[in-house]
Amino acid sequence: MKLIFFLLPVLFFQDCKSQPVTTYTYNKDENSLLWEISGNSIVKPSYLFGTFHLMCKEDIYVGQNVVQIVKNSDEVYFEMDMDDISNTLGALLFMNMKNEVTLQDLYSPEQLKKVESFFRDSLKTSMSFVQKIKPLLLQALLYPKMMSCKTMSGVEEVLMKLAKENKKEIKGLETFAFQASIFDSIPYTLQAKELIKAIDSIAKYKKSFDSLISVYKTQRLSDIEKLFTDSEFGLGENREILLDNRNKNWVVQLKKLLLEKALFVAVGAGHLVGENGLIELLRKAGFTLKPVENK
Repeated sequence: MKLIFFLLPVLFFQDCKSQPVTTYTYNKDENSLLWEISGNSIVKPSYLFGTFHLMCKEDIYVGQNVVQIVKNSDEVYFEMDMDDISNTLGALLFMNMKNEVTLQDLYSPEQLKKVESFFRDSLKTSMSFVQKIKPLLLQALLYPKMMSCKTMSGVEEVLMKLAKENKKEIKGLETFAFQASIFDSIPYTLQAKELIKAIDSIAKYKKSFDSLISVYKTQRLSDIEKLFTDSEFGLGENREILLDNRNKNWVVQLKKLLLEKALFVAVGAGHLVGENGLIELLRKAGFTLKPVENK
């Protein structure tokens, strides 16, 4: 299963110079989900944090450094503006496949019956509701079946609550419309194949999903990176579309934004790692990135 599921110049600079800069303890190695961004004419550091979009609520941990950093930040950025209700409602317009394609066009009668039975019996979802939705987006509906808990949440949800408590403006690096359009770049036939593969192997994927959560909790970036080349969870030929190109687009935005305000940027942990990950791309852009303790 694909890891679609692992962001006032003059007055500001004068104000920043008069404010004390909080310092944090750096990790001895690069295994952290929390990274300080400095250098390259930045007056006040910004921070990058790797999230996990959906997991058991009791597994979510946000360290005190993250709490303090959000409090000290000027703005909080996610992959998309999760505080914009119009963005959420508008998402429904972009979930469907183009050109009136439906699941019936992508599966044989036997395969369609299997998919229909799974959504009806296991997910209590009518086929009429999902038949037009892009298959890779439908995979997100399978994730709760892989979890042993009843209460699920996302790291972003916790961070958004923290941002609101501290009255921070929430923004996004891209829109849901753009995110949904990415899946139009991957052939629907291939997406359909991945969906039915996941349905056929749900027990196996549950075990692998548990391993994925465990790796995320260790914060070992090298192990997280391996998951994106793993035969089971890897993105394969779609990595460029789902990760690399988006990372490069975000860095173009961040090169300007980081000079203007102190940001807390929270995106899926998979966006941090690899030669085309945000850490390396920001370094190549002239910024200094250091791992901060997240305990």
